[in-house]
Amino acid sequence: MNTVTVNISFQNNLLSDIDKVAKQERRSRSELLREAARMYIDRKNRWNRIFAYGESQVKTLNVTEEDIHTEIKSYRRQKNLKK
Repeated sequence: MNTVTVNISFQNNLLSDIDKVAKQERRSRSELLREAARMYIDRKNRWNRIFAYGESQVKTLNVTEEDIHTEIKSYRRQKNLKK
């Protein structure tokens, strides 16, 4: 695997937190930051897929944003009545 070195600036308190976690997990700062970047990208991709699915459902079902708000309010009312 090819690697490239990059320079990143952090506030001192954030860098301190990064170093504490890396030490607790017995790994390097670099590995912690690589994993954090991978996790962020994975989470971002999952959210993008969720939003894409929602948009496709909106088109398929022909619903409006107001329809969604109405359904949410109705669900919350029903849920509160059961308490």
